[in-house]
Amino acid sequence: MARHRHLLALGALPLAVLGLFFAYPVLGMAARGFADGPGAVLGVLARERTQQVLWFTLWSAGLATVLAVLLGVPVAYTLYRLRVPGRWLLRVAVVVPFVLPTVVVGVAFRQLLAPGGWLGSLGLDGSAAAIVAALVFFNVAVVVRTVGAMWESLDPRREESARVLGATRAQAFLTITLPALLPAIAAAATVVFLYCATAFGVVLTLGGLRHANIETEIWLLTSQQLDLTGAAALSILQVLVIVVLLALAARLDRSSDRAGAAQEPARPTRGDLPVLAWTSAVLAALALPLAALVVRSLEYEGRWSLRNYAALAGDNPALAATAAEALSNSLQIAVVAATFAVGLGGLVSWLVTQPTHGRWASLVLRSFDTAFMLPLGVSAVTVGFGFLVTLGRPPLALLDWPWLVPIAQAMVALPLVVRTVTPVLRAIDDRQRQVAASLGASRWRVFLTVEMPLAWRALLAATGFAFAISLGEFGATSFLVRDEVPTLPVVIYRLIGHPGAANAGTAMAASVVLALLTAAVMLLVERTRVRGVGAF
Repeated sequence: MARHRHLLALGALPLAVLGLFFAYPVLGMAARGFADGPGAVLGVLARERTQQVLWFTLWSAGLATVLAVLLGVPVAYTLYRLRVPGRWLLRVAVVVPFVLPTVVVGVAFRQLLAPGGWLGSLGLDGSAAAIVAALVFFNVAVVVRTVGAMWESLDPRREESARVLGATRAQAFLTITLPALLPAIAAAATVVFLYCATAFGVVLTLGGLRHANIETEIWLLTSQQLDLTGAAALSILQVLVIVVLLALAARLDRSSDRAGAAQEPARPTRGDLPVLAWTSAVLAALALPLAALVVRSLEYEGRWSLRNYAALAGDNPALAATAAEALSNSLQIAVVAATFAVGLGGLVSWLVTQPTHGRWASLVLRSFDTAFMLPLGVSAVTVGFGFLVTLGRPPLALLDWPWLVPIAQAMVALPLVVRTVTPVLRAIDDRQRQVAASLGASRWRVFLTVEMPLAWRALLAATGFAFAISLGEFGATSFLVRDEVPTLPVVIYRLIGHPGAANAGTAMAASVVLALLTAAVMLLVERTRVRGVGAF
């Protein structure tokens, strides 16, 4: 009983932080929206514009999910079951798009598909197809990492036995391997759909007001039209759907966790040539938008030049601060946000993986875990505008507080930190803790000598993920950051919103710098190579 009271006391701190900096702003936003009564909110859902937004969100997210699964599963086989040269580096190449700032990806696809771009002849600039392609670009990594981690742990002898008994390679895959992978594929598809349905920066950059999903519509209603009733209606609908998806993803994730130790990769055979070709094509497709972005950033008035990069440190009439100053702001904010997210998320992960006895204790821990997943699906725009609504006046007038932007970004990164650290802590055999305790070790000493040596790599990886996410966060930051201290994603969006080749070139150069930073972080994360890390 005393132990349960101790755990409840520790859990009160992260719950208080989540309540103040997530639940309170979101509920405050909803309360302002309901000021005209529930009927007004229901009326929003009946609007023709709202129905168009909902339909676009559903079909674009659904199509992107299907494509991401079809593209990602063969790549997962190549990178997790075959011994290919530079395998860890190829894994990084797949993951980098997932953590790239959404504004950077939007800019890269615009350069690729614009009339003068490499694929401009396809006529896809500003189309729904461009948005779907960008969503797939982002989320192939989720499929590869989630399915690959499961595939890596499957015992290949079962499939080999089927082959010995006369089954073809395709039959062995369909009857042995695929059923074992289905929970991981379904879990990955659920998370991909969630990410696609809540995409913001890439849809705003590529679709503008012509193609809007729920996330960009909330931004439009709050920042442009001040229609809090409409924004509240969409936010509440989004939260309800996200809760269902998170519950489904958690159930599927538990099913896909039943895996053994990682198996040694096999040498590729002639039968693997098609999947190797497929993987090469997917990797080339992932590299194409970024290559177009880099080439465009090195062009100035029709010549190769570094002028766009030199302009990062120069004054620009469209900006209150230089791009170089914005980069410095982003790095400082990211350090604070990552530290906060990992400290809070690490504590949450430790709490939810403590051994429990009894149905109610298990239910409390599962509910606690689910609560910290909610920021994953709630609109960052809703959170940011909620901060303005609730924290801009007494008793909590915090808008001028320098820690507000890092905390908002930490709330966005928090679910990924929990999902990165929790599987590693959950995999620790409780008998190791019991042995240490029986030898006289205190709970604190058990944590330092048993759990930390096994979890430190996951914590490092979580720090890298949180840092990369903070660098590229745009939704909440666009509401909270002051003009004189902008972050680099905000500066990029402002530059592409102003006419002129100089502004466009500076935006390209800033995007490349931001992309290189996130890629460098992911290189460090991948070197940890902890099973379960990066499963998103």
